[in-house]
Amino acid sequence: MNRIHVSLLALVSSFAVLSCSSDSASSATNTVTTPTTAATDSTAGHAAGGHTYACPMHPEVTSTKDGEKCPKCGMNLVHNDQVANGKAYQMKFEPKPMQLVAGQPVTLTYTPQETGNEAAPVPLAVVHEKKIHLIIVRKDLSAFYHEHPEFTADGNYKVPFTFAKGGEYVLFQDYTPAGSGHQLGRQVVAVQGAKYAQVKFKNDDMTWEQDGYAATLAFDKPLMTGQLLGMKINLTKGGQPITDLDNYLGALGHVVVISEDTERYLHVHPNDQADKGPTIGFNTNFEKPGLYRVFLQFNHAGTIHTGNFTINVKPTAAG
Repeated sequence: MNRIHVSLLALVSSFAVLSCSSDSASSATNTVTTPTTAATDSTAGHAAGGHTYACPMHPEVTSTKDGEKCPKCGMNLVHNDQVANGKAYQMKFEPKPMQLVAGQPVTLTYTPQETGNEAAPVPLAVVHEKKIHLIIVRKDLSAFYHEHPEFTADGNYKVPFTFAKGGEYVLFQDYTPAGSGHQLGRQVVAVQGAKYAQVKFKNDDMTWEQDGYAATLAFDKPLMTGQLLGMKINLTKGGQPITDLDNYLGALGHVVVISEDTERYLHVHPNDQADKGPTIGFNTNFEKPGLYRVFLQFNHAGTIHTGNFTINVKPTAAG
């Protein structure tokens, strides 16, 4: 009988996927080297006489049977006899200029490193068409940006960016070293200049509208911890269902979920489906109760649209 193994690390990590590391610096005035977390299962390895299959985004989820899907994000498990290579990684962050100022362009530079062997090159695997997915959010989760640093001849990854307002931001790096498991880096930076107005999210908000587009978020079960949830997002334009969605980074849509304190992070990808909308299906689960912000990205008519929702996850009755 096939079993899907979830590692002890994943069970105790925040949000059932990654316990995001946090650098101690609150500003970008110095170079920051951030240890990254890896959801890996050192005990999974080989099944007796068989192969191991793992989720590309959640390598702690494994199976000995081909064709299974990840219960966290719905992605197909892929052949992966070595779930992890036993190495630890960190992400070196160097903004240029070092002092971040609202309205002034900056180059965000990232160098993946092997912890304890920082001079060794760390090649990255392509996951969803990119080697690094850089997620930038305001600390209050009132704004969301998705960038993709590109590899340079210097052996690092760079992307230009301009912070529109001053204040605190959180930067997440979603990446996978070749031959290893999925990693997540995290930095908190302070941007000088007129600060953005703080927003305090409180109530559930399961709808989004902008530029004639509308999205509705729904779950197949009550929003509670400790259970697999089917998540569906229905899209319309001008009140009419959208049935001609284009792929964005190889999928119909992408969802990033971040906890109110920005310590828990989940990058969700849609289930396989034959149609092109109006509904996109996902799977996810929560291990910690609390308020979360859900950020959706989809591609329609050649334009990437970003929607957002607010949800409150309750503990299970047993919890």
